Amino acid sequence: MKLAPLFALPLLMGAAMVHAADPANRFDAELKGRFEAREKDWRNGAIVYQVLPDRFAPAANLEAKRHLYPAPKVLRSWDETPKRGTYVESAKLWSHEIEFWGGDLQSLRAKLDHVQGLGADVLYLNPIHLAYTNHKYDAFDYNAVSPEFGTRDDVKALAKDVHERGMKLVLDGVFNHMGRNSPKFKDAEANPKSPWRDWFYFGPQYPGGARSWWLAENLPEINLENPAVRDHVYAGKDSVVRGYLRDGVDGWRLDVAVDIGFEHLHGLTRAAHAEKPGSLVVGEIANYPKEWFPAVDGVMNFTLRAVLLRLVEQKIEPQHAARMIDRMVRESGIEPMLKSWLMLDNHDEQRIATRVPDEAQRRLAQVLQFTLPGAPNVYYGSELGMTGGGDPEMRAPMRWDWVRDDNPTLRWTKQLIQLRKQHRALRVGDFRLVESNRLFAFERHTDRAADTVVVVMNPTSQTVRETVLVANAKLMNNWMLVDQLGGGPKQMIVTGLLDLELPPGAFRVYVPELSPGGGYSAYKRVQ
Repeated sequence: MKLAPLFALPLLMGAAMVHAADPANRFDAELKGRFEAREKDWRNGAIVYQVLPDRFAPAANLEAKRHLYPAPKVLRSWDETPKRGTYVESAKLWSHEIEFWGGDLQSLRAKLDHVQGLGADVLYLNPIHLAYTNHKYDAFDYNAVSPEFGTRDDVKALAKDVHERGMKLVLDGVFNHMGRNSPKFKDAEANPKSPWRDWFYFGPQYPGGARSWWLAENLPEINLENPAVRDHVYAGKDSVVRGYLRDGVDGWRLDVAVDIGFEHLHGLTRAAHAEKPGSLVVGEIANYPKEWFPAVDGVMNFTLRAVLLRLVEQKIEPQHAARMIDRMVRESGIEPMLKSWLMLDNHDEQRIATRVPDEAQRRLAQVLQFTLPGAPNVYYGSELGMTGGGDPEMRAPMRWDWVRDDNPTLRWTKQLIQLRKQHRALRVGDFRLVESNRLFAFERHTDRAADTVVVVMNPTSQTVRETVLVANAKLMNNWMLVDQLGGGPKQMIVTGLLDLELPPGAFRVYVPELSPGGGYSAYKRVQ
């Protein structure tokens, strides 16, 4: 009896799969419940959308707020581009740090449709506490919100709005240093008997008389060895960390967390979890991440970012990059990797459209951002194709006039986000390399064959023809894999091998075709 080739039949889930006996094997039994537990934890594989409150949405009542920007502060119009200024010796900061565009929390709330429409799971705000500069990394008072942005009641209202849309809210905590103009520091500086004197480090060995972060005199470091400081920041019942969590905030991103150190980070994370179980603490830690867990739940994964950018820019070989990433995941552990943020750009880095001007290379980087283990961090405006070089150019106001259905970068970003949401393994799956030589290839997998995602790309300048090994025992012989993103044809897997030909800059995101139709599936008796 001659059968029609299976690949000629329409794609259809086979009814035979529904009636199969228990398809789990002993390896599946060892993994039972692991991936379901990961799915219940919002921190794993979340899509994070980052916003600078001053630059995201123009205020509706800007004239009524103008008095909040007294000289030497400057209020710019929304269509102006930030430019590097001059150093203001009297204030110990740069003039571009006190130029404002007038965004606030109320205007942000009015634009949540855009954030939700992208498919974001988490809204992350750069600092909002009372401070002098536009970026607010020089805190006066952690408990107060800068009036240019709003009030604590506005934070509560924003958290409520975000939660009603099925998202979470994360704030930026700057707990390594405060601002030189903060009342606590000024009193401590002027009075050796000040109650705040032991909150800082004073001495003639320090430029400006006080120890400051990276010798930036506007940013005096706080003394976390002082129990009163720790109680104020995180340890006490009414601490800053706990108080905002009670207001409805869901987690903290910690500025320069590496400077806070293992012990204090661990204490802060424990305090956050005690106040709100399941809350997130993610640290700005550019070091290799291996030993920073469980001091924090996750890191901003600068190591992974650096490897993937060098890969797509052809500065390191595919297999060199593969070994680096595989080692990092194995040594750090998949659980904290899933909670770690993977960004291509942010408020401190060139926007990705500027850093990687070649579109093919940039798309490779973005595919990796959304398929490697972690929580992709989308910096406001980069989903539109905004450009921007070094500080402060990457902090330009949001281009709302670019939010259009015909914006190809916006369409591409939404496609990547939807790919991730549709495939469980990309959100919570384990990571395993595909055995290759000149291609960069890996697999995201769970205990279910249907969840498998195989990512293959050619970051080189030449066409690559190569046979690779996908070491997944459940991928059925002589069965097809279907590309979900790269536009490639179906690819048959034969005895675990894929014979591939990829032109320069090409990528494939394969998933198994469970049934080509006709009521039959080779996957009918595997989980």
